[in-house]
Amino acid sequence: MITSPDQLLFLPGASGNTQFWHPVAQKLATRAQKFHVGWPGFGDTPSIPGVNSMDDLVVRVLDDIDQPTALVAQSMGGIVAVRVALERPELITHLVLTVTSGGVDMSAQGAQDWRDEFAADNPTLPRWFLDDHTDLTHRLTELRMPVLLLWGDCDPISPVRVGERLAQLIPRVEMHVLAGGGHDLGFTHAGEVASLIDKHLAY
Repeated sequence: MITSPDQLLFLPGASGNTQFWHPVAQKLATRAQKFHVGWPGFGDTPSIPGVNSMDDLVVRVLDDIDQPTALVAQSMGGIVAVRVALERPELITHLVLTVTSGGVDMSAQGAQDWRDEFAADNPTLPRWFLDDHTDLTHRLTELRMPVLLLWGDCDPISPVRVGERLAQLIPRVEMHVLAGGGHDLGFTHAGEVASLIDKHLAY
């Protein structure tokens, strides 16, 4: 049974910022190789013809997984990470999900709808992901690898209740709420996040 990853894939949120996870990656003690995934057409990652949906992003990440892998995901990237883990459970050793929907109904958990404001602030980004409402609620019990949930107590976009709902549904789960953490806690709380991830990867 695989218990430790040979590589870590860091998945960004909707901004596609491939630099977001760098502070955490630099602080991690794990010897696993680290790779920062970009979303084609988002941030500084060039568009690729044929990448026009969340399904296409999942395929892109699956193409990078040919060895024991841990996924560390921010916000929208968490939906991709969960779908990848469901598709390739034999190679996903650990999941780290931060401030994401993870495929549950955000509105039912009191989340602020961020889509219109985000679209207005980022007019050059692809719009198809804004219409995605992936519902993985009934599949989350299939996740058998250890899952770490990291939330902040000051995040209106993905409030703590979202993480608590995921924790109810995922079998092998540990959740931490970071004081003062907002939707960018993976960047602002890099030291604390890195320490929690290192402990998680040791399970």
